[in-house]
Amino acid sequence: MITKNLELKGHSGAIYAIDGVDESVYSGSGDNFVARWNLTLGTQDAFSIKADKSIYSLKLIQDEKILVFGTSSGSLHIVNLEEKRELKHFVQHKSAIFAIVENFHKNHLYTTDADGNLAIWNTINWNLLIFLPLQVGKIRDIHVSNDGKIIFVACQDEKIRIFETSNYNEIQSFHAHKDGVNCLHLFPLKPQLLLSGGKDGHLRIWNWKEEKCLYEIPAHNFGIYRIIFLQQGRVFVTASRDKTIKIWDSFSADVLKRIERKDGGHSHAVNDLWKKDEMNFVSAGDDKRIILWEMNEVY
Repeated sequence: MITKNLELKGHSGAIYAIDGVDESVYSGSGDNFVARWNLTLGTQDAFSIKADKSIYSLKLIQDEKILVFGTSSGSLHIVNLEEKRELKHFVQHKSAIFAIVENFHKNHLYTTDADGNLAIWNTINWNLLIFLPLQVGKIRDIHVSNDGKIIFVACQDEKIRIFETSNYNEIQSFHAHKDGVNCLHLFPLKPQLLLSGGKDGHLRIWNWKEEKCLYEIPAHNFGIYRIIFLQQGRVFVTASRDKTIKIWDSFSADVLKRIERKDGGHSHAVNDLWKKDEMNFVSAGDDKRIILWEMNEVY
């Protein structure tokens, strides 16, 4: 059902964030480095960036031509990969940057931090458009609707907040998870449904327009850090602080596979997932490892 195709090692610290394009994966680590890995060759290439602090978040934007990463100190770096130079370096945030998300419909970039601030940047000229001190504790994730008109914000104060993207006014908020919301994702096949993962280790499925929880799953023993969908939305994958990865049927919410250390999985917290394509994904965690997984069945 699932095959471990590749394991990569090289960082000397925990890996907190990954993103990629084609056969390249970028990773940000507690060793203060951003590295790039070739999945075909199974090697780290010559590309690397040294930051002043640990890299907590990382995202490829503008058709993967720009790399944006944020550090534990709040520094935000914008790097042009084609020209191999840093375009901008911002210190607007004063605490760790946990989320970096592009809204290509608006040419906007969202960054969030440990103090509960949400920044909106223009990705054409890199001007700061809005800085919202939401005072909600850590904001670990943002999810953008398919049309770019709405964003969903995962807040440590136990709420999911929803903003429209014309003027960035809050239009909804509702209680979601004890001790905080960590990650969010709309169901690709049913965008009226929102999937959330919490610090409580639970998954919840919401009719977000009605602010109604339809289904609750005690999914992991500790916090859920990332959710991705595969196979055109028929399967989703969760990564957790409990050292496991779980693969789920999107229709029944049944567990299809649990990946742990004895299966060749991670020995410490799994911090991030990257969807390579509909059948392959990459995981990274506190054990300093990057792993490429392939699904062998179609659902």
